[in-house]
Amino acid sequence: MVAGHLQEKKGLFYIVLNCKDEEGKRKPKWIPTGLTVKGNKKRAEALLLETRREFTLLLNATEKEPIVEEIIEEMPAEEPFDQGPLFSVFMLQWLAMMKHQVEFITYASYHNVITNHIVPYFEEKGLFLKELLPSHIQDYYQYELEENGVTTNTVLHYHANIRKALKHALKNDLINTNPADKIERPKKNDFVGSFYNKQETNILFEKVKGELIELAVILAAFYGLRRSEVVGLKWTAINFENKTISIRHTVTPVYFEGQEHIIEKDRAKNKPSRRTLPLVPAFE
Repeated sequence: MVAGHLQEKKGLFYIVLNCKDEEGKRKPKWIPTGLTVKGNKKRAEALLLETRREFTLLLNATEKEPIVEEIIEEMPAEEPFDQGPLFSVFMLQWLAMMKHQVEFITYASYHNVITNHIVPYFEEKGLFLKELLPSHIQDYYQYELEENGVTTNTVLHYHANIRKALKHALKNDLINTNPADKIERPKKNDFVGSFYNKQETNILFEKVKGELIELAVILAAFYGLRRSEVVGLKWTAINFENKTISIRHTVTPVYFEGQEHIIEKDRAKNKPSRRTLPLVPAFE
């Protein structure tokens, strides 16, 4: 369906359709509704939807830009309408801003989601930030689920980025409402973990015996440590007097723009992750 939105001008509602001229350049078409802004929002929204449908049918029937000059009211040259940025451009602008507000690991995650998934999809759609609807976002999530085969948990990560960016747009008066707040989020997948039994664990120990990763495997098996926690262990974490081992330091590889970055932190993932465990005699 042809994209469009309502625009208020001199107390009246106008329908603005996202069209292109013969050269493929963007040329919004303004259609007067004759409805005053006060008390006519629902009627104007219904008229917008009807006009978009009719325009789309006409476009499909003619396979070219339909002529609607008879209902077009050209805007005066001295009053150009600022469409604002495309949604895809806005997401990149927001990403650039977040680079200096979040940790590198978080930014790398945002960068991967936005540049590799969200932007390519919406760039092709050519939607402006101001005309983004909940249905557009819902269609995108459905596309990711059906065409790219991602999980609902992955879609929820995409949703978190989009919603946070649109929250910023709303706060700065770039949009009137946050369309991401009005969609039906997919249900989160429940994680069901699996674990080795005693026999399988002993077999694993035999397989890694004498190998470089032997200690890492044993630490993970005994203490349930994450990979970043095992790699990040320091001698200062071992207290032989109190017979304890403290989980504080982490080392995490992050792949960003084709390069591997090693991120070291003197803190664990979150507060519950910062813990002190008993030192097993075998390790001592």
